[in-house]
Amino acid sequence: MGKGYSARIASNPYIVGSFACIGGGLFGLDISSMSGVLSNDAYKRTFGLPGPNAQGAIVAAMPAGSLVGALAVTQLADRIGRKRTIILAGIIWVIGSILQCAAVDRGMLVVGRIISGISVGLSSAVVPIYQSEITAPAIRGRIVSLQQWSITWGILIQYFIQFGSSYINGTASFRIPWGLQMIPAIILSLGMTLFPESPRYLFDHGREEEALEILADLHGGGDKTDELVVLEFEEIKEQVRYEQREGAKSYLDLLKPGNPRRVFLGCALQMWSQLSGMNVMMYYIIYVFQGAGLVGRRGNLIADSVQYVLNVVLTIPAIIYIDKWGRRPMLLAGTLLMGFWLFLVGGLQARFGHWGIVDDSRIWVISDNGAATKAIIVCSYLFVCSFAITMGPVSWTYPAELYSLKVRGKAVSLATATNWLFNFALAWAVPPGLSTIAWKTYFIFGTFNFAAFVHIFFMYPETVGRSLEEVEEIFQQGHVFTAWNIGKNVGKKTLAEVVEKSKTAPEGKESIDDGDSA
Repeated sequence: MGKGYSARIASNPYIVGSFACIGGGLFGLDISSMSGVLSNDAYKRTFGLPGPNAQGAIVAAMPAGSLVGALAVTQLADRIGRKRTIILAGIIWVIGSILQCAAVDRGMLVVGRIISGISVGLSSAVVPIYQSEITAPAIRGRIVSLQQWSITWGILIQYFIQFGSSYINGTASFRIPWGLQMIPAIILSLGMTLFPESPRYLFDHGREEEALEILADLHGGGDKTDELVVLEFEEIKEQVRYEQREGAKSYLDLLKPGNPRRVFLGCALQMWSQLSGMNVMMYYIIYVFQGAGLVGRRGNLIADSVQYVLNVVLTIPAIIYIDKWGRRPMLLAGTLLMGFWLFLVGGLQARFGHWGIVDDSRIWVISDNGAATKAIIVCSYLFVCSFAITMGPVSWTYPAELYSLKVRGKAVSLATATNWLFNFALAWAVPPGLSTIAWKTYFIFGTFNFAAFVHIFFMYPETVGRSLEEVEEIFQQGHVFTAWNIGKNVGKKTLAEVVEKSKTAPEGKESIDDGDSA
């Protein structure tokens, strides 16, 4: 393994593309590490019976840290590389998990969650970049969407650990799950030492031979003359030389012609994925079902687990068909369906609910109406299914393939930071919202979904099937407000076309300097 990675592992695109997804699984672990303890009496006693505002702050601590982590990727991904940033994220997660497991008061718990959040922010921003840069265009959407699937698995696994631990009396009922969640991070950090660095990162740092060797192992079975390997190599070379002529990287590059539109699209999509209401359903599903009239801790936990299973299962068709269905149709269908189900939930709550006291808390609740309770639960399940098969995978895939190499690290991390900014705000605001405006909360999120549909319809072009370098030509077509006019074959090139263009392109600054010194 003199290469610094295993060539045998690198030759399997699904292994090399999916292993880093454990980083996404950390986010899932965190979601259910909190949702599973909201009704835990030992948790409530240990942390001073947190009310809606205090509980919102505890939950929001993680996305607050994630915001910091995602922004840090703007520097780390370009300086130490994609691979090392992922390894660092795993190490930080272990530290945060230890603090959470040992927490004796709210302050210590919040600090542990902030540190774990930094890890999640790093991994959620850098993993899609890494995946998009090492996979072939034909399967890139499928591989990057595995990030979302890993999140759903993290939610499901941690939730069942929480459910099993709920039968334990005392603080072990929540400390055991919080301690066990460091295991995947240890596997991630150790395992990534066997995987290659992004060839695009290496090429950008003057390590062209290493980049070619990795491309050959990734896409050509070690054959450096393979057509796909040569095509990718020539496209990357052309792009890097162009960017070298443009000058050094800086945040101002995000404002150069052609970039603001793409930065806005990436950030807005991550914003819409949060405003869809999905993470509210994940974090606070116990509150949602409690308001629907599902009382009893065990019954609520079982109903919650069904939702998490559906989330995992319904993500599978999206992973398989994302590169066939395309990004636009999935986003448009998902936002319409999610808005519809949320308006149904809100309407049922408004019609059949009333203010009541449950577990010493004042909440809007449906009483003695089994049909309405079941209808709300079913609509909640259908909402989760709609997200899992559409918005969930695409919200990670689309931003990772929008940008040029020069700004990709900064732009993707900015988009991911937008995700965490809205995640933080909603995680804190929703518990007080449910306890004050109740059913109107669902109408607010439903309206956000319909607004997202309009935005996506007019402004989001299709990117399926193009290499990261070919995506450049999509945005050269214009059609800022008529995205449907950009054809599915725009930007696609043959090997001969790429090689010919590379021959006619002027050399980059480094090549010119080398020639002068010679």
